[in-house]
Amino acid sequence: MKKTLPLSIFTIQIQSGVTNLSIMFKSPFSFEGRIRRLEYGISLIIQFVAPIILNEIAQISEGAVIVLFIHIPLLLFIFAQGAKRCHDIGYNGWWQIVPLFGLWMLFEGGHIGTNKYGPDPKSIGNPKPTTEDKKTTTPNGK
Repeated sequence: MKKTLPLSIFTIQIQSGVTNLSIMFKSPFSFEGRIRRLEYGISLIIQFVAPIILNEIAQISEGAVIVLFIHIPLLLFIFAQGAKRCHDIGYNGWWQIVPLFGLWMLFEGGHIGTNKYGPDPKSIGNPKPTTEDKKTTTPNGK
């Protein structure tokens, strides 16, 4: 079953059970729980784009001190997201400070099922399959 979510300029079609956008970034500043690779990847994009925008604003408005304070929540955000991604692959959040570990977290799949850091983020928000979903049909539809 396909769901369509209208967004401002474009429309995203999501296959049921593949992803649930409503649970992403639910608690971005929390160091508890687990997140998927997609959310971590989007967080990395935000980490690289936001400072560029903030620095441009600082140069235009000459308000470098204010922009410096805006970087603090950005650092908190990326460390929290990194810790949750570490949790998804079964490691303590401190592992994210190891050089190139963040790159590895981007490509490593998470542990299936619940681990000591929480439930599997792929199963949160996805409906449990019913017996009708499990039935298979032949190629000719019978």
